[in-house]
Amino acid sequence: MINTTMVIGTQWGDEGKGKIVDYLSRDADYVVRFQGGNNAGHTINVNGDIYKLHIIPSGVIQGKIGVIGNGCVVDPEVLIEEINALEERGIKPRVLISNRAHVIMPYHRLLDGAAESYLGGKKIGTTKRGIGPCYSDKIARLGIRMSDLLDREQLKQRLDVILPIKQSLLEVYGVKEKLNEKEILDRYIEYGSQLRSFIVDTHIILNQAIKEGRSILFEGAQGVMLDIDFGTYPYTTSSHVISGGGCIGTGVPPGFINRVIGVMKAYTTRVGEGPLLTELKNGIGRYLQEHGNEFGTTTSRPRRCGWLDLVVVKHACILSGLTEIAVTKLDVLTGLDPIKICVRYSIGGKETDVFPPYNVDKYVPIYKEFPGWDELPSKPKDFNDLPREARDYLKFIEDYLGIPINIVSTGPSRRETIVVSR
Repeated sequence: MINTTMVIGTQWGDEGKGKIVDYLSRDADYVVRFQGGNNAGHTINVNGDIYKLHIIPSGVIQGKIGVIGNGCVVDPEVLIEEINALEERGIKPRVLISNRAHVIMPYHRLLDGAAESYLGGKKIGTTKRGIGPCYSDKIARLGIRMSDLLDREQLKQRLDVILPIKQSLLEVYGVKEKLNEKEILDRYIEYGSQLRSFIVDTHIILNQAIKEGRSILFEGAQGVMLDIDFGTYPYTTSSHVISGGGCIGTGVPPGFINRVIGVMKAYTTRVGEGPLLTELKNGIGRYLQEHGNEFGTTTSRPRRCGWLDLVVVKHACILSGLTEIAVTKLDVLTGLDPIKICVRYSIGGKETDVFPPYNVDKYVPIYKEFPGWDELPSKPKDFNDLPREARDYLKFIEDYLGIPINIVSTGPSRRETIVVSR
């Protein structure tokens, strides 16, 4: 029997996937990251203890095997620091890293920052951690993979080809720093030595585990609106965030995925540049930011906040074949009245519920209003424990999307989670 679940973000990331993955991890054997790098972060609250993870799958907090798939890009220095930080807190993470995952190199970080400076007012808003340039090298077949860190001669041959190209490109951007091949070679071979026991054929292990009936939880980073193809291009990440990316990024066939949960924040946020049609640049936006603690796990950048946009979430549902929805941060809306949901866009006198591929800023959101609620129970155990107004809000979302809401989060801790019985 196949027992697999995929969790993805339905907005621009930061939907609270870390909490949902942590909650679901108790029944999993493996928790798998399939895309992105340390530009994405998950915050886990365990009885008041806060864990902030950037590349290690969040299931390791519950003692599960964390897998970093081939679709990820890995900064070895950050990974080693993260492993050490967890060990210092009494958690010895069980981690497997695909030998096919690409490695973020020093020149990737340099090029990332240089490119953003070059773009000026048209910058993408990257985290400047080298993610985009690493993915660019992967596609251009100029990348370094984790397996290369295990063989000094192999890594040297790759660097002999790559470094002159990168040095020239840095000069084009006006970066004066010189790349020292021996220094880079020595450092990354040392990283390989430290990580050798973790680097394996993860796709073989995962496919075998699925055939044996083991429980696999696939953990997406970012959200569908940051997908390189289907997001708000060019203000996107550099990988495939949709559910299909989970297959590409792990080597697990689509037929082996039988449950896809889309995590949706009860309102909308976005970090960095790019369109956000429901953004609130007023007191309500500040209220959401403050009460929702809307600051990036990885960058600490303040998140832009706005009303829930169901055109966006519907877009994610279509692309990823969602089987159910998990709603997070419902508690943050407490005290607001009325509450609005964007249900369509308007442009040139015409209305649409389809997310546009370009000129997004020219569309105007059309809202439906809902009465607010004064408070939520501190530890609700059942959907019916919620105020009627909150239940009506969630029921409208469910009806609009045509997909059941099976999990509702009313706070950061594991206890503040409702599993909706059907």
